[in-house]
Amino acid sequence: QKKKLLEELGENRLPYMTPADADFHQLWKTKYSKLIFRKSDTVPEELHQMVQEGFLTLRKHDCFFQDLVRIKGKDFVTPVSRILIGNPGCTYKYLNTRLFTVPWPIEGYDIKYCSPQIHDACKALIRLNDYLHIEAVKALQGQNLFETKESKDTTVIDREQNFATSLTEKGSVSKDQSSCCVPEDDYVSLKNRTSYNVTLLNYMDPLQMLYLKQEPYFGMGNMAVSWHHDENLVERSTVAVYSYSCEGSAMEESNEQKLRGRDPAVWHVGLKVAWDIETPGLAMPLHQGDFYLMLDDLNMTHQHCVLAGFSPRFSSTHRVADCSRGTLEYIFGQCELALQNLQTDSDSMALSLKSLETAVVKQVEEIHNEVEFEWLRQFWFQGKRYLKCTDWWLKPMAKLEEFWRKMETMTSLVLSEVGKEEQIEKQRNETISCFLLVLTERQKLRKEWTAR
Repeated sequence: QKKKLLEELGENRLPYMTPADADFHQLWKTKYSKLIFRKSDTVPEELHQMVQEGFLTLRKHDCFFQDLVRIKGKDFVTPVSRILIGNPGCTYKYLNTRLFTVPWPIEGYDIKYCSPQIHDACKALIRLNDYLHIEAVKALQGQNLFETKESKDTTVIDREQNFATSLTEKGSVSKDQSSCCVPEDDYVSLKNRTSYNVTLLNYMDPLQMLYLKQEPYFGMGNMAVSWHHDENLVERSTVAVYSYSCEGSAMEESNEQKLRGRDPAVWHVGLKVAWDIETPGLAMPLHQGDFYLMLDDLNMTHQHCVLAGFSPRFSSTHRVADCSRGTLEYIFGQCELALQNLQTDSDSMALSLKSLETAVVKQVEEIHNEVEFEWLRQFWFQGKRYLKCTDWWLKPMAKLEEFWRKMETMTSLVLSEVGKEEQIEKQRNETISCFLLVLTERQKLRKEWTAR
């Protein structure tokens, strides 16, 4: 699609607008209405201070890392350095690389941080997370009110505002809904789509980068992050981004210049309608402490990029990661399922398999691959770096390795069983053919990971 679009464009560039353009607000309202933008003066000063100190602490402790990601079978190092902070045991996968959360401090978990400052930084980010959750609920409410305000009287509007307040204050679905006319399904849906479980923090100093890609469609200049949709998210969930560019006096001077297009000194978020060359793009300037929300399906229908300014910049990008296959709880559950097929003889302590049914063997071997390639290798591939913040992941990883060793034993047991004379030939052939597929995949992935 990208190639086709660039061929169509040739030497031309598509139009885009910034707030300096007369029709900017009209374009925003009609084509990008699910982008909500808030200036820094709307955020409590104390929160700014905590979060910005947290960023600088993590930077000082070398906790930001460039990721090795895989695109179309090739490995690339990201220009932006990142760290994932969030619910204990959560992971977030993008471009074939799984990141493991540095857990933020929440009740019921014993998390040892490498220093009190790192603890404070993680605590600041959970505070920001709570704040952005409330703002996202209000924004979704606001959109609903805006779309239907002609047909509503003020009492209904008041009740809907109570709904937003009660949802955000309690942090959960209100039990007493007598005062509210909103169906329970809407409560649950609103909560599910705004309860951020991770934040991916980014840091980049553009002046340290030897080369940055040029934005290809509109001629917007240097890109820190290319055009993309955020992946691995709960459907129609909101993404919230808090931006902190370390602007100095040199930046302010540059801001005074009225340039055509975007000011190259200032960081911007760029938006475009995905694979569309009719609608002009949007470039929104990001100053210290601003934040924006991408509501509902905006992340699916549109693409966004980050345009680099001159100063170093941090951002905290809060997401509702789709953790259906990405939590410790999930993978431990899978391991327990696989190990149900392993039994120990009470006298000789010899291990054997309960069943050689094709479906059972296939399921166990697929879980074996999942543990090895989606968890253990993903973790140890870049996981030692997390030790700069906390050793929280070491115990669960040791437990997963223990499960993996048992599954290696199970693989050997299948091999020895299918080699036995007394096996019925038809069943043996079925077992071997399905088993071989999973083993071939394992061999291929081991070679790939060794190369990575």
